[in-house]
Amino acid sequence: MSPFKTCTPSTLSRDAFIQLLGDIYEHSAWVAEQTFDQARAENRMAELDSVESLHGLMAAQLMQASHEAQLALINAHPDLAGKAAVRGELTAASTSEQAGAGISECNAEEFARFTELNAAYKDRFKFPFIMAVKGSNRHQILAAFEERIHNSPEQEFARALAEINNIALFRLQTL
Repeated sequence: MSPFKTCTPSTLSRDAFIQLLGDIYEHSAWVAEQTFDQARAENRMAELDSVESLHGLMAAQLMQASHEAQLALINAHPDLAGKAAVRGELTAASTSEQAGAGISECNAEEFARFTELNAAYKDRFKFPFIMAVKGSNRHQILAAFEERIHNSPEQEFARALAEINNIALFRLQTL
C-alpha cells in the first residue's frame, strides 16, 4: 500500500478532503463527498491514507452510482484535442495529461483526425471518448479511437468507466 506523498487524507476535515480530492473524478466532487461520508460512517478513515485503498473506495462509489450519475461524470470529461483544450479551458489535470501524451503537439492533419473522431464517437455513443492517456502518445490514442468506435454502446460505457477509474488512480498517485 502506497501512502500519499503530500497529504494524509484521514486527517482532513470533510471540506478540506473535498477541496483536495473533488476533481480526482472530473468535475464530480460527489465521488469524494460520498467516499468521505462512507469512510466516516463505517469507521474506515484509515483506508483513506493509502493511494490504492482510497482509489478502491472512490471507484466503488462510481460503480455503485446510478446510470445517470455515471453518464454525467462521463460527459464531464473534455474531448481529447477538443475545443476546450484549444481554448485553454481544461482542468489543470486534464491539461497536463493531454500534454503528457503529446496531444498539444498534433499537426494539422492529426488535429483534424481527432476532431473527426471526436464527432463520430459522440454521434455514435452520445458521450465523449474517454482514455487514460498517461503513458500513451497521440498515435496510440488515435489508434484506440479507431478501434473502439466499432464497439457496442454497452462496451464503451463500461470502458469509459474503467478509463475514468484509471485516470483517477493516476491523479491520486501524484498527491
